[in-house]
Amino acid sequence: MAGLIRQGHLLGAKLRSLRKRNGLTLDELSARCVQTDAEAAPSVSYLSMVETGKRVPSARMLEMLAGIFSKDARWFLDENTAMEAAPAPRERGGLEAMPLEPGFLFSNDLLQIALPELLSQTGTTGRQFAQLLIRVWQESRHNSFPDVERAAEECGQRRMPLSLDDLLGICKSHGLTIRWFDGDERKPSGALVRSRFEAPGTVLVNQRLRRQEERLKYDLAFFIGHKILHNGDGAISPHSTAHSVESEHSSSAAGMGAQDVLHAWREFECSFFAGALLCPRMPFRRFLIREAHRVTACRKLGVTPALVMRRMTAVSPYRHWHFFDAYEPGYLRAVYRGNGIPLPWGNMSLVSDPCPRWAVFRLLREAPEGRLQQTPKSQISVMQDGKRARLYCCHSLRTRDALGELHVLSVGVDLAPGLEAQGFEAGRIVEQVAESCGRGGGDGPIPAEAAAAIRAASQVLNIAWIADALASPASVICPRSGACPRKPQECPCAA
Repeated sequence: MAGLIRQGHLLGAKLRSLRKRNGLTLDELSARCVQTDAEAAPSVSYLSMVETGKRVPSARMLEMLAGIFSKDARWFLDENTAMEAAPAPRERGGLEAMPLEPGFLFSNDLLQIALPELLSQTGTTGRQFAQLLIRVWQESRHNSFPDVERAAEECGQRRMPLSLDDLLGICKSHGLTIRWFDGDERKPSGALVRSRFEAPGTVLVNQRLRRQEERLKYDLAFFIGHKILHNGDGAISPHSTAHSVESEHSSSAAGMGAQDVLHAWREFECSFFAGALLCPRMPFRRFLIREAHRVTACRKLGVTPALVMRRMTAVSPYRHWHFFDAYEPGYLRAVYRGNGIPLPWGNMSLVSDPCPRWAVFRLLREAPEGRLQQTPKSQISVMQDGKRARLYCCHSLRTRDALGELHVLSVGVDLAPGLEAQGFEAGRIVEQVAESCGRGGGDGPIPAEAAAAIRAASQVLNIAWIADALASPASVICPRSGACPRKPQECPCAA
């Protein structure tokens, strides 16, 4: 211990720098320590004193902290003075923003006239355009909406998990009455109506949800959000599941309707509220730490895998996430790209040729007799984005919606920022994986050096399915079939 004290003058500053680089609070770091070694784990206050130099950790505690951050314990001692400055901000992928010049052409008056005509001519509905705007807003804010989070936490008192009885009690306390209707009620498009709201305080719920408690809880939380955020004025669309993607698209006329943006925004707000009510931020972050971000842990909370995936993108200290909800043949019902991953096919129209190497569509097409997965599958992918390659890891699950339609949920991360945060040269790691895939005709084993770096990032981020993906070959993916870099004989989408 004496030797450690003499060599630990920079230890606290290094620990604080490393913790902040990885987006962890003191509370979360303490929880990680408990997960690793409950007997030797320091409290939040003790960690704070270590960081400020008021306490020196024991050798056992130092080993534990070093292991969490995938460092050698000697890295924290004075013989190593490197503080590892934070990496420069990364640019986001996808289309780059462009200056709107000449400015007079983009005045509010001209845009208000031009946008409805543009939507009508391109066959885009007002709801689709509003959803695009909301998605960009989400991505620019990294899914951070603290006012909605606070409203949900005040409502649920940060309790987790919430049972169905808990939610029914919350409904009653806010003057909401639950009524049931026939399970086959549909919209003109054929979409199944799951639930709807009648002002000022009635939630009508489809009888089918009696047998789908996870979805029932979500729908109740959704309309509790409408009551709290919008005073239950009823200006919100029914919550529905489309019988088919085609009917959902054909049910709306192109152009901008008066209520399109309002209803789309309210649907987003109430959906975000429902997630924050059922999975409040800090309890859910601690839950993800305990479960190493495994999606199958949704069963312990009585919520759907989709909700767990979406909330990961909102509460994780790591900001570089994406989330897709995909249907055949090439439709994304939900999209989030906090890491700027290029969209492979757009989400405003059906595209018949999405790259089949994307996990979401590979899982849809590999479904034997429509069978579901028991556990999600992980995949590491390389994508050529302009002049540089990007490295992603996704975690995907084939499941069914309320109507029994097959779809695939996929959550994923950009690995490069996580590698850079641990001092690895991300470009070199990505290049190694890309070269292996090139030698294998599009798929290849992950080289040992790259695998060790990715495993270290997985451990620090505490996302177990990143390390799980190392057991399978990495794969080259492309924005769409026509842009596939593989040779025609190697890939059906390049033929």
